[in-house]
Amino acid sequence: MFRFILILALIFGTIAPLPAQAERLRDLGTFQGVRSNQLTGYGIVVGLAGTGDDSLEYLTQAMHGVSGRVGVQLPPGVNPALKNAAAVIITADLPAFAKPGQRIDVTVSAIGKAKSLRGGALIMTPLYGADGQIYAMAQGNLAVGGLGVSGADGSKLTVNVPTVGRIADGASVERGVATGFDSGASLRWNLYQADFLTATRIRDAVNQRWPGTATVVDGATVSLALPADPDARASRMAAIEMIDVTPAEAPARVVVNSRTGTVVINSAVRLYPAAISHGKLTVRIDESPQVIQPAPFSKGQTAVQQDSTLGAEQEGARVVHFKPGASLAKLVDALNLLGVSPPDLVAILEALKQAGSLKAEIVVI
Repeated sequence: MFRFILILALIFGTIAPLPAQAERLRDLGTFQGVRSNQLTGYGIVVGLAGTGDDSLEYLTQAMHGVSGRVGVQLPPGVNPALKNAAAVIITADLPAFAKPGQRIDVTVSAIGKAKSLRGGALIMTPLYGADGQIYAMAQGNLAVGGLGVSGADGSKLTVNVPTVGRIADGASVERGVATGFDSGASLRWNLYQADFLTATRIRDAVNQRWPGTATVVDGATVSLALPADPDARASRMAAIEMIDVTPAEAPARVVVNSRTGTVVINSAVRLYPAAISHGKLTVRIDESPQVIQPAPFSKGQTAVQQDSTLGAEQEGARVVHFKPGASLAKLVDALNLLGVSPPDLVAILEALKQAGSLKAEIVVI
């Protein structure tokens, strides 16, 4: 009884609203064009201890091309030792304002039947951008955190992922990407999450310090008038990124993971008056068949006699009532104390939505 009173107290308790917190603009968005760019390339890892690809046609062609670049011409029809090489895909992120000669990290992943890339070395490979141009050259020894071994009887042992490696500072930048930082009279600021109220607050905060320099383009973009001089422009951008702005409250939303039963509720969700009654009915059937043997010399036959035991158990359903404005998080805590399972909790939330007592968007992932 005391526990039930405590649960009701949790539901009836008033929820103090959390004060809004100001955040820096650099945490809410970024300048348009000032971003990283993805690079990819196709290459060969050599020096493997018999853990490379078996016999891939495109690997053989690539090995012929590599040998040709170093002045060794393999005769037609000659198949190089593929067990010591593997075809790989190289991926990297080219940071904004990267200049030729700078180094970036690369990730190397096997695309064929290679068992492990441990101990391998990546041969010089060009990295391409989305426009098909070469922006970096990658080469170096791989650092592989995984391990894979196998025995003659077919037994295998794998630790982590041995077919993916990384090369720190493994690529040299050959070409930079234009960001538009030093061109145009204005630069756009893009929010990570579109919200008109947040965009207008950013505009007001910037105009309060530099009047007439910020205008709202849409719910995710604010146009900023910046000085033409690159040094003054960089100083203005640095100052803008450090401005504190209170973002708008997130919309009321309940996220339900249907596979794991996880329910995530943000602080904007509130409940309207409602009463919830939830109970469980468990039906159990036990089958205990018995074998009956005939009497000796009776010429009878062995028979099976069915013995069924049926039982039904229903937990006492309790009705829970909550006041207007109660936090949904408190309701979830109360239902958890009552022993409601995640699937039942999802059913209750959906029923509250249908009844009009839950004014929030339910997202099922």
